[in-house]
Amino acid sequence: MKIEISATQRKVQGTGASRRLRRSGRVPGIVYGGERDAVNIEFDHKELYRNLTNEKFHASILTLKLDGGAEQVLLRAFNMHPFKAQVQHVDFQRVSKDKKIHMAVPLHFVNAEKSPGVKDQAGVVSHVLNELDITCLPDDLPEFIEVDLANLSVGKSIHARDLVLPKGVESTLHKAENPVVATCILPALIVEEEPATAEAVPAAADVPTTAQAAPEKAEDAAAGDKAKAGDKAKAGDKGADKAADKADKKEKK
Repeated sequence: MKIEISATQRKVQGTGASRRLRRSGRVPGIVYGGERDAVNIEFDHKELYRNLTNEKFHASILTLKLDGGAEQVLLRAFNMHPFKAQVQHVDFQRVSKDKKIHMAVPLHFVNAEKSPGVKDQAGVVSHVLNELDITCLPDDLPEFIEVDLANLSVGKSIHARDLVLPKGVESTLHKAENPVVATCILPALIVEEEPATAEAVPAAADVPTTAQAAPEKAEDAAAGDKAKAGDKAKAGDKGADKAADKADKKEKK
């Protein structure tokens, strides 16, 4: 499916002009590459934002309609507002049919539910990579690369060089590179704490009976009573000493 986007040439430049452009619902941008000079352009924000939500827009040859003409371009970069759903700037690059392009193409994972790791071994598939860098002619550019997980078992992985690339498409990996694309692992299990065993339970002989505990409680109560009595006696002695001191002072007077 061909994707088209319309733009107009931007005559004013600078920070202030770009701000006014954004407030009016437009997005500043640029198109460059090929044998022509770079051109400052602008887009309708609603149309551009809607296209940016489409995965195909990021990895397809696009038709840019500009001032009555049309040219083939690739989306190369775009900037978003830090916290608003607002596109700040967008870059497009012209492409030539006879020159190879370098793109990051999304990966589509299929047949995970049929794999022995998921179906028979209760495993979970983890996606390590979500896109792959490739090079090809514009006409050979795929919308996505399929990753078949049908034979994936627990503990096994699929690497980048295991993928079947479409005709005319080559990976940009170096010879020594072969990163993991997807792997199947067992999910982490939450082990519940086991209840106390019979060995941890105290023996019946170690548990004091009421008769055994009673003398200890009686002795503790008696010791408490003696301590209270001693405290009262000391308090009484102190009171008596104070009274005697007062009496001595009166007598001296």
